[in-house]
Amino acid sequence: MLITHDTRCALDSVVDLVNTVPEDDAAADGLPDVQALADFVRSHQISDVGVLSEFDLSAVRKVRGRFAAIFAATDPRAAAGMINELIAAAGTTPRLTDHDGYDWHVHYFAPGASVADHLAADCGMALAFFVVAGEQERLRRCEAPDCRRAFVDLSRNRSRRYCDSRTCGNRLHVAAYRARRKEATG
Repeated sequence: MLITHDTRCALDSVVDLVNTVPEDDAAADGLPDVQALADFVRSHQISDVGVLSEFDLSAVRKVRGRFAAIFAATDPRAAAGMINELIAAAGTTPRLTDHDGYDWHVHYFAPGASVADHLAADCGMALAFFVVAGEQERLRRCEAPDCRRAFVDLSRNRSRRYCDSRTCGNRLHVAAYRARRKEATG
């Protein structure tokens, strides 16, 4: 599956956005305020965003919840329906652009769109490409029991199970090793 630079940036953005959702009522929101949203926009180099407000924060949190539901979908038809609703609500307007030193690529948000509509359109289209390619199962949640972070499995054989093999994967492998050693000696 060919993934262009702009699609990869949108995938990184949507994964990071979904991962700001609090795991439970005790966990902190990863987007607690407008400044955190501004930091998110800056770190992901989201272009064409004006001054952010509480309204933007609320709208992005709603879009974030809809993206989280897409990552939780097990059926491509359900994922496609959610993506279609998200993209339609954003009022997508595909257009070619070559800004900030990047070659030609497509933006799906309308000029002057809110940051929520921008994310819904560009990130929604990035996820749509996976459904179209029959690769929706690559939109995953970490299999570590104490982690449910979202990620996109870009491995060749669709075998990635953890959001980060150095943390979640390693931790589980070490725990399994210790359990085997304990069973063998005990």
